[in-house]
Amino acid sequence: MFMAHCFVTGAAGFVGSHLCEQLLAAGHTVTGVDAFVPYYPRELKERNLAPLLDQASFDFQEADLRTATLAPLLARAEVVFHLAAMPGLLKSWEQFELYMSCNILATQRLLEAAVAAGVQHFVHCSTSSVYGRFATGDETSPLAPVSPYGITKLAAEQLCRAYGEKDGLSYTILRLFSVYGPRQRPDMGYNIFIRKLFTGETITVDGDGTDSRSNTFVTDAVRGIMLAGEHPEQSAGQIFNIGGGQEVNVNQVLQILEELTGQTAQIVHGPRRPGDQRRTAADITKARTLLAYDPQTSVVDGLRAQVEWQRRELSRS
Repeated sequence: MFMAHCFVTGAAGFVGSHLCEQLLAAGHTVTGVDAFVPYYPRELKERNLAPLLDQASFDFQEADLRTATLAPLLARAEVVFHLAAMPGLLKSWEQFELYMSCNILATQRLLEAAVAAGVQHFVHCSTSSVYGRFATGDETSPLAPVSPYGITKLAAEQLCRAYGEKDGLSYTILRLFSVYGPRQRPDMGYNIFIRKLFTGETITVDGDGTDSRSNTFVTDAVRGIMLAGEHPEQSAGQIFNIGGGQEVNVNQVLQILEELTGQTAQIVHGPRRPGDQRRTAADITKARTLLAYDPQTSVVDGLRAQVEWQRRELSRS
């Protein structure tokens, strides 16, 4: 396996911090960038970042891709892993300009800088939200996002294609499906469910609880991202679904979490959120075939790891 200098955006985030750890463990050198846009508390991201800062092969720069001078940051970069984005559905309806700047403008500026720096390969992390309300097919399925978040992420994909066409930039697009596990953002469903089970608070389920997700444990997602970066001969110019291969609905997840925590959930039902997906079931045939991507973590084992992490986090607070 080749060793590369990797440039990771969103390095202090949930998936980004795990990716940096695994790249370093594999022998790569890493420059990590994060802007700490205040979507959730900065201290949580700093905690994600802390174990990385002591490693000699890791360099961290606080920078905003929308405004920073990017050429010096990319001077050594061979492979770019672009994970930075404004996440979440609900706020994208209310703060569209923020999502547009973080997800579209930042991506365009990074692509421009990557071309100028002669980056060998650009791995862009997208989302199953680009498919719309039902994401159950392969990568050729119709694209019909139903939230501003999904629309901005699809626009970022199109920018990657445009720079590939215009400048010959080697790129790969990865559509991630419902990533969960330790360090999951505090606004995400499983984090909320576990936290409220431990504290005895009432859990509000949006809709009737039958919406289902193709869950992806974070280490499996990171493995898929790394495979795309380490094997450009297989991944260049391609789009891949990266999922966990196991689909469960909200009601089933809550039952599993009750067993893992030993707590009984107090549940009320609310309306569906605008722009929410009803069902995702990642078809990962292409990633299995071309990248040898093989997710290993069952939903029960993955949720157990997240429960134990959140148990430790709650004991610290």
